[in-house]
Amino acid sequence: MRILLVEDDEILSDTIKEFIVKKYEVEQEYSGEDAYLIARSNIYDLIILDLMLPEMSGYEVLRRLRSEKINTPVLILTAKDGLDDKLKGFDYGADDYLAKPFESKELLARIEAILRRSKKSMDSNILKFKDLTLNLETRQVKVGDEEIALLGKQFDMLEYLLGFKDTIITKEQIFDKIWGFNSETTANVVEVYASGIRKALKKSGYDKYIRTIRGVGYMLTERG
Repeated sequence: MRILLVEDDEILSDTIKEFIVKKYEVEQEYSGEDAYLIARSNIYDLIILDLMLPEMSGYEVLRRLRSEKINTPVLILTAKDGLDDKLKGFDYGADDYLAKPFESKELLARIEAILRRSKKSMDSNILKFKDLTLNLETRQVKVGDEEIALLGKQFDMLEYLLGFKDTIITKEQIFDKIWGFNSETTANVVEVYASGIRKALKKSGYDKYIRTIRGVGYMLTERG
């Protein structure tokens, strides 16, 4: 699970990261504008968002993300603890709101609760596209009753495309989501894995639904 931690107090940010990195992969940003730009990649499982940020407020970050249909769960973590502040946060699309100061155990409990709710919303861990199904628990892929052999990052990449069908996903987004920013390989590996997925799906005819958007990335779609 990958978490984007947005907090301009670097000491507090490092303290939070030190606590939650035991269970999650954590990336840090310190300004609202930088957080907004990186969160648009839609590669995170959760965003922990302060409200009082330089360059762009947390409210504005959240408002813009939701207006662009970026539905990554957001936990607001802020010193603004008034009722109006909380209502505004939820109105903009926050999933939870925790005021500072806070207990580290409560923060972790809220993170886990949000991620559980997010996981349950995925239709009992089954993703479907026509007769294609991905079981996220067993990592089994089927077209109808025929099992398709997709292993490791091939499965992860198809899951990512299927989770955002009819949406263009750039090679960089796929690379960052599946391989991670710190990977020693390059984004060209995405093309290799896309080719492998198409070969695995060719017998069933489902390779035609993975469109290459030249110079940009890929899209899973029924549209021609």
